[in-house]
Amino acid sequence: MTWMVLVLLSFDLGSIKTEPNLEHRSELALTNANSALDTARSAYDSGDAAKAEAALQELRESVDLAFDSLTSTGKDPRRSPKYFKKAEMSIRLLLRRIEGVAQNFSFADRNGIEHIRDHVSEIHDNLIEGIMSKKKK
Repeated sequence: MTWMVLVLLSFDLGSIKTEPNLEHRSELALTNANSALDTARSAYDSGDAAKAEAALQELRESVDLAFDSLTSTGKDPRRSPKYFKKAEMSIRLLLRRIEGVAQNFSFADRNGIEHIRDHVSEIHDNLIEGIMSKKKK
């Protein structure tokens, strides 16, 4: 099991985009988003603001890829909620983690991570809306 986690964490965003299964691509992208958040935290703690910013941008791109992959499946989130709900729960946990990391950032440096948090929150809201909304006529 641990080797599988290492394999998943070793993916970069480019290789994730080549995954043919869109639902699996979404899961891999969210795993990458969590890894990017870890990288951002350690880079910021070590004083490398540029690397932290790049990692936060990768986090944003990963969440976008996950959401776009799910919407590209053509499935109705209300009728087939499995992967949509998995993504929603992962993003909810990611939002909590982003809040924790943002607390470690100095007030002057929080603007970037707060924009990322707001964007990820918007994606989260879109997932919930898709899962919970009634069928459109």
